[in-house]
Amino acid sequence: MDQFIADVEAYTEAIGTTPQRFLRDFLNAEWGRWERWKARTAYPTARTMDRIRQFMAENPAGAAA
Repeated sequence: MDQFIADVEAYTEAIGTTPQRFLRDFLNAEWGRWERWKARTAYPTARTMDRIRQFMAENPAGAAA
């Protein structure tokens, strides 16, 4: 989980957004979900983590738009 959190933070910083906004736009996640994941009071499902990882891999931060 620590690596996943770090990967999402690095990706969102590189694309100029916040993890909260990324989750909101990508998953239609409610506000506060990212904070709960970081605080370990909630966890993403394996499927959700896989979807996010796949999206980040298919849309690298440095790719031209």
